[in-house]
Amino acid sequence: MSEMLVAAIISLVALFGFLGLGTWVAFSLLGVGAVCMALFSNAPLGTSLASTLWGGANQWSLASLPLFLWMGEILFRSRLSSDMFAGLAPWMTRLPGRLLHVNVFGCGIFAAVSGSSAATAATIGKISLPELLKRGYPEHMVLGTLAGSATLGLLIPPSIIMIVYGVATDQSIARLFMAGVIPGILLMALFVGYVVVWSLFNRHRLPQEDAVKVTWGDRVLAIKRLGPVFLLIGGVIGSIYSGIASPTDAAAVGVAIALLLARISGDLNWSTFKAGLIGATQMSCMIAFILAGANFLTTAMGYTGIPAGLAQWVAALQLSPYALLAALTVLFIILGCFLDGISMVVLTTSVILPMVLAAGIDPIWFGIYLVFVVEMAQITPPVGFNLFVIQSLTNRNILTIAKATMPFFLIMVAALVLITVVPDIALWLPNQM
Repeated sequence: MSEMLVAAIISLVALFGFLGLGTWVAFSLLGVGAVCMALFSNAPLGTSLASTLWGGANQWSLASLPLFLWMGEILFRSRLSSDMFAGLAPWMTRLPGRLLHVNVFGCGIFAAVSGSSAATAATIGKISLPELLKRGYPEHMVLGTLAGSATLGLLIPPSIIMIVYGVATDQSIARLFMAGVIPGILLMALFVGYVVVWSLFNRHRLPQEDAVKVTWGDRVLAIKRLGPVFLLIGGVIGSIYSGIASPTDAAAVGVAIALLLARISGDLNWSTFKAGLIGATQMSCMIAFILAGANFLTTAMGYTGIPAGLAQWVAALQLSPYALLAALTVLFIILGCFLDGISMVVLTTSVILPMVLAAGIDPIWFGIYLVFVVEMAQITPPVGFNLFVIQSLTNRNILTIAKATMPFFLIMVAALVLITVVPDIALWLPNQM
């Protein structure tokens, strides 16, 4: 036990040392793994490193990652995203809060075709921020609804974080995707409810001239603009749920539909095609490199005995699942102040999953729980990616944006409590597959 404690302390010191020096996350993971193997194992370091890196990168389930990223890049560079705003706006005029809801629904819809929180914030923010601020909507509500709702990009499938978690823990990505649907809709409903309640108590702060009369004819015409996006969502999610396609096959279907729609809209040319392909390649290479480093760290951790020792220690404490989850939530929120979501997942799953399984927690449900806490990390300073994206769009102080986002952070906490008390919110749909 004492040797395991020494190994854990040395691993943590090495990790924070590498990260503190500004070393890339992938290299930090490799470095910590090398230190652990050199000090606590007689296994050949070079051979283990080569075989583990190859095994971590050579996984068929990883093939969906660049495809979903490419699909989001295509939409990011086409007019489909602006058409989505124009199609949603006429349907929001009767709700208290009016066009503030466009941020929520726009992010929810775009999340279902992008898989990335940052891409969702950037795409919807470029369209909605200038429009809503010009119309006179309160800045803190505009920023808060955008930053909070953009986190849906991680929860509503296809989610890049879910793919990373599924690969790292050997769980079904299709089941993880389905498990995120109802919690994603629940979170959207809670955001909408908050905006409605806030608007009813603050009518005087909303622009009155924006309350124009919209006919049902205008709403029906607006649906035409939403058609392409819903076609894309149906193609991806429908093919997975029906069993026609695996997540990887569905990603290819999504890319094909996105390219076709961009071509029909006139936005697809050689320049946008190349830019989207390069953007998706850069992001997927970064994520794959981090996963390969995490795979090596997992192997090294196995030699130290830390994961098994932690699982035994937790089992000996006889913590209830609720107590364990409460402790993990605090841990993840603290980590989220310093690490991005993908790094959090790959850094922690090899150590935490044995503890979770020992406590009798369903690994599919835990994947959704993990996505929730990673979502919270996206809007906590100083390393909240959504905050950075919105800061780049508005040039506002990051603490100002974080303050505007606080109510939505608390709503996420409430939603997390809800799915913890009622696990079937996440597990019912995958159990019907």
